[in-house]
Formats: sequence, structure tokens, C-alpha cells
Amino acid sequence: MADDAEKPARDYRETVFLPETPFPMRAGLPQKEPQILAKWDEARLYHAIRAERQRAGAELFVLHDGPPYANGAIHIGHALQKTLKDFVVRSRFLLGYDVDFVPGWDCHGLPIEWKIEEELRAKGRRKDEVSKAEFRQRCREYAAHWIEVQKAGFKRLGVLGDWENRYATMDYGSEAAIVAEFHKFVASGQLYRGSKPVMWSPVERTALADAEVEYHDHVSPTIWVKFPVVEGSDAVRHACVVIWTTTPWTIPANRAVSYNPDIAYAVYQVDAMEQDLAFEPWAKPGDRLILAEKLADEVMKAAKVAAYRKVESVDCQGMVLEHPLAALDGHYGFQVPMLAGDHVTDDAGAGFVHTAPGHGADDYLVWLAHGHREIPETVDPDGAYYPHVALFGGLKVLETEGKKAGKFGPANDAVISKLIEAGRLLARGRLEHSYPHSWRSKAPVIFRNTPQWFIRMDEPVQTKELGGRTLREAALESIEATAFYPAQGKNRIRAMVESRPDWLISRQRAWGAPLAMFVDKDTGQPLHDPDVDRRIVDAIRAEGADAWFNRPASDFLGNHDAERYEKVEDILDVWFDSGSTHAFTLEGRAHTRWPADLYLEGSDQHRGWFQSSLLESSGTRGRAPYDAILTHGFTMDEAGEKMSKSKGNVVDPEQVIRESGAEIIRLWAAMIDYSDDSRIGKTVLQTTSDAYRKLRNTLRYMLGALSDYTPDEAVDYADMPSLERFVLHRLHELDGQVRAAYEGYVFQDVIRPLLDFCQNDLSAIFFDIRRDSLYCDRPDALRRRAARTVMDAAFERLTAWLAPLIPFTMEEAWATRFPNGHSNALRVIPETPAEWKNEAEAIRWGALLKTKAMVNAKLEQARVAKEIGANLEARAVLYYDPAKHGEAGGADVRVDGLSPEQMFSEVFVTSDTRIVHEPPPAGAERHAEDPAVAALVERAPGQKCARCWRVLPEVSAPKYLCVRCDDAVAAWDEAHGKVDA
Repeated sequence: MADDAEKPARDYRETVFLPETPFPMRAGLPQKEPQILAKWDEARLYHAIRAERQRAGAELFVLHDGPPYANGAIHIGHALQKTLKDFVVRSRFLLGYDVDFVPGWDCHGLPIEWKIEEELRAKGRRKDEVSKAEFRQRCREYAAHWIEVQKAGFKRLGVLGDWENRYATMDYGSEAAIVAEFHKFVASGQLYRGSKPVMWSPVERTALADAEVEYHDHVSPTIWVKFPVVEGSDAVRHACVVIWTTTPWTIPANRAVSYNPDIAYAVYQVDAMEQDLAFEPWAKPGDRLILAEKLADEVMKAAKVAAYRKVESVDCQGMVLEHPLAALDGHYGFQVPMLAGDHVTDDAGAGFVHTAPGHGADDYLVWLAHGHREIPETVDPDGAYYPHVALFGGLKVLETEGKKAGKFGPANDAVISKLIEAGRLLARGRLEHSYPHSWRSKAPVIFRNTPQWFIRMDEPVQTKELGGRTLREAALESIEATAFYPAQGKNRIRAMVESRPDWLISRQRAWGAPLAMFVDKDTGQPLHDPDVDRRIVDAIRAEGADAWFNRPASDFLGNHDAERYEKVEDILDVWFDSGSTHAFTLEGRAHTRWPADLYLEGSDQHRGWFQSSLLESSGTRGRAPYDAILTHGFTMDEAGEKMSKSKGNVVDPEQVIRESGAEIIRLWAAMIDYSDDSRIGKTVLQTTSDAYRKLRNTLRYMLGALSDYTPDEAVDYADMPSLERFVLHRLHELDGQVRAAYEGYVFQDVIRPLLDFCQNDLSAIFFDIRRDSLYCDRPDALRRRAARTVMDAAFERLTAWLAPLIPFTMEEAWATRFPNGHSNALRVIPETPAEWKNEAEAIRWGALLKTKAMVNAKLEQARVAKEIGANLEARAVLYYDPAKHGEAGGADVRVDGLSPEQMFSEVFVTSDTRIVHEPPPAGAERHAEDPAVAALVERAPGQKCARCWRVLPEVSAPKYLCVRCDDAVAAWDEAHGKVDA
């Protein structure tokens, strides 16, 4: 229309079927999500879904929750883990399973003890001034508080589970079950007390298991020490064996020096020292040193030796040495034997290993292997030398109190000073290396000889469950029978189990489940009496673990003489606690089963909960308590660095929820490859929010277009136009992908294809092409009805497929369309008809969309050049070189009874298309795959329809309507009782 005078008298806007929906564009998730949660709580949604699945006879699926520690608010790692578990629960519900998931908490252990000790110190009280009963009660109350805080945080994330019946390792019934599991190891003979070096935390004053130790870089003093030879061949007389160590403090505990018979050793004589040094070296010309030949240069360099020569090769067998401190105190006057051991290497040091059997695993084993039994006790539980240790009694190896807690004490320097005084130090230095630290306190640990209780890994057990297998054998067999996601997890845990030592299960602390047993004072053997065990377990079930600590031994021993037995008051390793959770969560409850289908935790739990559960269950039941293990990586900041408050790079899930909603955290968790370490921060969250916004807009458009849709409007598949058949084919493809991805726990392979489908197949193609039909066709038009039928199918599937991942939004969308219906979460994944699979349409539309991309590029150029405003002002001109073009453009194909020109105009969303069988002219946009096909754009001839805005020759005054819109307006007027003026 050229000017206002040519405008139609009537405003046709009321006759256009624009989308209408109360589903808002702005989500307002922080306000909306709590409302949805309240409805779910009111409906007891988790239980409602289970009841419905059970009525349908659904197959049971059990996800056993690895218990988080009840200490502090949830962090982003918690949020990721619990969200992944919720993905599993909700997706299994969607797939039609009855899902058992009971959230739980780990409550015992050192971190809570420290918190209570801090609280006591703040009130001017010391731990030893508080009764064990009061201390344990304070720990229990502390854990109970944080359970409620964390539970609220997890529920706010939308996590479904049996929250009303959550488990906690400190519950009386749980503690009783843990002790009962411990008694099974006692009864089967797998438990023993041994005195051996274990990793000991002086700061925490307890032994640590391998799973409680992590390694950090640490700078240690290094020393090369001379041990004079007192017995040996003439060649070694007046020579010294040189050892190298990073733990000078262990020298007072030395009892031997180890060598490897396969290493070449020799005596070397020092001829000259380096000159002009800032200090006087400890080596002197004439010194004779016995070294590994491969390491001689390295040792001489450290000792500042300028010239030396090899005297002769030596055999170390039978050599006896003098302790390097013997000249200072008779306490060290014992002989130091040379022991052969294959743990000795010539990779570093001097080729010998200083052997302190009370402070090293290899040292201990080689000492025993050579017939020695007495293990010296050098360091006390507080990390100080015992008073009987000559020259060093009372000195601290590690500081345990004050600002220096966790730092090495004066022991190292004191030992080095005495070695210098004795003339036995050859050289010294410093080394940065990986050193064991407590997983909880982050303080260094030491190896320390102490009596502890262990579970045997390598002794055949003659029980029905193990059938003569060792615990290690049973565990390794279970690993082979377990499915791992990702698969490499199997190798990781298998390597750990193959090489792990016996399981150290005793701890010298207060807050935990007890090693509730009695030991015969004469034989040292545990008492195994089923009646005694039953009385112990019954008392703990009624009164909690406090019953063991508060009650006298006579309450449990019955007819046994209490004077004959020692009551063990150590507590169990907390990994034994959590490793036993399957016993009281999966057994003895209705509507569940043992073993679990799946355990899901972080990858660090291969050495933690996965392994402790494996060992506990294999030792008592002969197999693992799970059929499959799924692991996720750690959460890092956007730079890939570990989060810490000091760096200011911590992402607080509660803050994200307050600002953006839990749905954004869930969408982030769905989009990442959780099997690897994942990054999160403001930029990542903004990208996630953008993806969410696009998805929400797709749902909003569908809801608007389906506002008055009823099943009576549906079109049979046989009558569907080509575009609709193509979209249904895509739904068929996605149905298979989504099912497979959920079955394999690959949530990224659900959300990413669905986001692409919504953005590309729906928004950019289907909605773009069918918008004209949806707005302007008469309601009974086949094309419009077919489009809405397909939208209905897409909406039905998207709201189901996405429900496990972003349940709040899917619930909101479903309730918007069906306000009086049941919760979206109750649905089972819709079946997709096999007839929707249509490879022919996929091929057809693959070709059409490439042609559309070519035309779109030209349309964009025309818009930039101001040649057109909207696409509907244009006519596409397609060129096909008759001598060269193939089938890429489909120029001669009729689709849905439309001419090629009509079909292309619909696909391109232009008012018209002209097809020219000529070679493409210069300036035409070439087809990506067939340069013999090209496109130009020109203004469409005719006038603009006042209703649909297409430019057509058939449009004229006074109505300014195209034929299609004239018919649609007449139908609308008739339906609304209006008479055409």
C-alpha cells in the first residue's frame, strides 16, 4: 500500500490467531521455585510417584546415597553431586521404574570433634575437663543441626527422596547396625590386633587409614649420614655406609640399613674437597664412603668433594654397622645390621635405606622378614619423643598446639646438630616433594608404631559368604562384576585394592561408633560370644553408642568374669561407618533391596566410600553392595583452579539460587561432562542462563500456539504435510537418544540435543515456517491443524524428557497448560510411534535446509542494503544451471500438492519464489554443495496483505486481503456472529 489513503477501513488484528499464554517470559525462578516445592511437599511427591509405580508393578531401582558429612552448609560440590543423584532418581521414574532413594549423612569423626573443642576453648574449658558423655552429646547436637541445614539446601535444589526417613550414622539404630557389622568381622576371624607403623596424625592424635590421607608438596630437610662399618671384609674396614633421608627425626629409631643385592656398590675414597666454600664441609680427604656406583657422583657433589676414586666393589651381605649417634650416648651402642630388601633402589639418595621399623611400612616389613620382632617405640601420640629416647626425650617432631600446630618441631634440627657433633653428617640439603597430610586437618602425618586393630586382606576366610577366599580376592572379583561409569573407574579402584594394606579400623578418639568388644587379657584374643554381642547391640539400639562407654562391662559380659577382659574403647574408622550404611539402609526396609543398583559419588571415593563399602560388604556378604558405580569430577573455578575462600573464587550455591534459581545450577550440571572436572563462575552461569532463556521462550511459544488446542483437532500421520513429518521424525530420533542417554547416565546427551532441537529444528525452522499458518490460516485448515498436532506431540515429549533435569520449569509449563492435571513428575516417558521414523523426509529436509541457508544469506544481504525490510517483502529467485545442477535444490519436486514455487516460498518465508533454469548470474549466492545452484533476492510484486503481510498480486482494495486471508476472515466473522459490511 502506497499511503494511508490506501489502508483498509477494517483492523484485522482481532482475526489473527496470535499466541496467548500466562506463562511469563521472565521466569522469576527464585520466587517461583519455592511455590512449586511447597506443592510437591503438600502432595508428598516422591511417595506419590513410588505408589503409582508400585501399583503399575514397576521394576525397582535402588540408588544408595553416599552420606555427606554433617558439618557446614552445602557447597557447589554438594550441589553438583546431589543434583546428579536427582537426575538419576527422576530419570528412572520417567523411564517407568520404582526408585528407592534415602538421603543420608555421615556424622561421626574428627571434624566435628574439632568444632566442639573450639567451642569449649571459646568458653575457657578444655576437652579433658568435659566428660566423654557430655562431649559426645555436644557432637551429636552439632551434627543434628547441620543435617537440617543441609537437608533444607538439598531440598531447595529440587532433590526428590525419602527425606522423612533419612538415615544418619549417628542414629541409634545405625550405630547398632554398624557395631553388628563389626561383630561379623570379629566372629569370622578377620580382625586382629597388630603393632606396626601406621600413618599417625599428632595434631588429631589418632591413626589414619589410607583413605584419610592426601599428598601435598612439602619442603623437607635432607641429610646424608655416615654409618661406620664394624664388621665386614678388609675392603670396608674404616669405611662408612652412607644413607640419605628426608626425615632426620627418625635417625634415633634406626635399627638397620637396607641394601639391594642387585645394585652395584663400591668403596670410594675422598681425595680433595672443593675450595673457597662459605662453610667447612663435613667430608675430609681420606674418608672412605660406601655408595651405590650409580649415585656416587651425586653424593660427592652434595658433600662438596672435588676429587675421589673408586677403591673396589663390595658385597654388603653380612656387614654390620655402628649407629651414627653411638659415640654420644650408650643408648645407641647396639649393632646395626645390613638387611637385603628389594624395596631399595638406586634412583636417588645413596643406594641404601636407613631402616627405622617403627616409622615406615617397608622398614617394618624388611625388619620382620629378617627375623626381628621387637619394634622400638620412639614417638608418643602427641608427636614428641618418649622420655626414654636418649639425647632427644620430649622434643616435638610435629607441633600440635597453638599457631604452629601442624608445623615440624625442633626434632629435625636437634638430630642434625647431634650428627654433626658426632662427626657422622656428610651433607645436608632441602627437598620439595609430595608428603602425606591428613585429609581433614591438612597437617603433615608421620609413620608411627602403635597397637591398632586391623582387618586382614590376605587370609582365607572359611565363612559361607567368602568360601575360603581372602577379602582381597572377594573384593577384586566384585570389582570385575561391577559396571563403572566412566569405565576407567574400574582400573582405578582395582589398582587401589590390589596394593592396599590390611584395613586399619581403630581410632583413638571419642566421637564415633565403638569397637564394642572385649579382649582376653591373657591371650589377647577378642571374645566372641553371640549372647554378649546381642546384649551390646541391643543396648546401643536403645541408648546409642553412649551405652558402650557409659555402662560397666558387667552389663554385657553376663557370666564372664569382667576382671579377665579388657573393654576396648577405641572408635571405628568413620569409613567403616559409612561403608556399613548399606546394611541398615538397604536391608530391613520395605520396598527396597540389597544390593543397590547404583552408587554415585565423586571420583575421590574410589579410595573412600566406594572402597570401604566394597570391603565391608565383601567381608560380611562375599560381594559388593552395588551393581554399578558412577563418578563425577571436582568443581573448579572458571580458570580451572581449585576454589578457596582466600582466593575469593568460591561459587556459593545458595547465592546462585537467590539470584538466579536452582534451575540454573541444575541446567549447568546437565550441560557439563560431569565425569571430568567442571568449571563454574559468573561467565559460565551467564551462558547457562542464556541457554535457559532460549529454552523457556521455545516453551512459551508452544504454550501460546496451543492455547485452545484439543485432541479433536489432531491430524492423522498419513495426512501430515512434509514439514510435520520431518519434525515427527526428529522427535522419533530424539526419543531413542534420550532413552539411551538416561539409561547410561549421560545427561549431557539429553540436554544438548534437546537444546539444539528447540533452537534449530523448532524455533529456526518449524516455528519460522509455520508462524504464518498458525497466525493466519483458518482454524480448520489442515496445515494449521497439523502444525498444532505436531506442537502438541513435541510439548508432550519435551516436558517429559526435560523433567528430570529442569523439573521446576517443566512443572510450571505443564501446569500452565493443564492447571487441573497431576504433577508433570508423575508421568512416564511417552511412547513414540514407529511410523514417525521417516528417513526420506530427513533427506528431503536436509537438502531443503541447505537451500534455505543459501537464500537466508542473500535475504540478510538485501536487508543490510535496505533493499527490503522483512523477508515477506522479498521474492527469492533460484537459479539452476540446466546443464549441471543435480538434486540439491529439489526444483522439480512437488510437495504436499504445492508447486515448487509455492513450496520454496513457504520454506524461505518469502512472499514468492521464482525458479530460473539458467546459469547463475554474477552476484548470486552459491549453494554450499552445488555451485550450479544459486539465489538472488528481489522485491516481491503486488501489494501487502493487511492481515498476513505477504506481498501478492492478488491483494487489492478495498479489503487488501489475499485470497487465503479473505477466506479466513469470513470464517472468523461467521464464528463470531459478525456480518461483512
